[in-house]
Amino acid sequence: MAQKPIIIGVTGGSGGGKTSVSRAILNNFPNARISMIEHDSYYKNQSHLTFEERILTNYDHPLAFDTDLMIYHLSELLAGRGVDIPIYDYTQHTRSDKTYHQEPQDVFIVEGILVLEDKRLRDLMDIKIFVDTDDDVRIIRRIKRDMEERGRSLDSVIEQYLGVVKPMYHQFIEPTKRYADIVIPEGVSNVVAIDLINTKVESILRSRG
Repeated sequence: MAQKPIIIGVTGGSGGGKTSVSRAILNNFPNARISMIEHDSYYKNQSHLTFEERILTNYDHPLAFDTDLMIYHLSELLAGRGVDIPIYDYTQHTRSDKTYHQEPQDVFIVEGILVLEDKRLRDLMDIKIFVDTDDDVRIIRRIKRDMEERGRSLDSVIEQYLGVVKPMYHQFIEPTKRYADIVIPEGVSNVVAIDLINTKVESILRSRG
């Protein structure tokens, strides 16, 4: 039987650089069987709600995610079976009809703001990483991203950040830092930390041949 995949959890606040850190690990192993699975793919299906009700969803709260399904999918992948991962439609604020098929790999990077919040999910991980970035830096990045990529107004981004994103970060995300094996200040620009993680993953892969 094939060896059990390595699961690396990468978390941190919105705009904190966790996706960049995940990609830095991913890109270091171009020839390995390595994939990223995003917690955002597992936002709950909201097709039973009206559009007006859907837009009120607090996407930074643990209850917004179908974490049970993610845990089931990771368990299947660990057992060597492929899964069909949901695709979320942000324009409709609900899950789309499409999925994408994921086959088992040697390494999975599980990325998202709340991937260390559920003990069952943490228990599946071999390496747990928290990307720790200052609040000021995160809001600036979020403003830039949401205005450039999502066509949102400055007022709406700030209102959402102060009303939902920041309080949820301090209530649910920051407390999960204590579960991390590695805390990376300043994200992907922390070259030493990225090198250490890549070296660790390399040694695990080498030990498995």
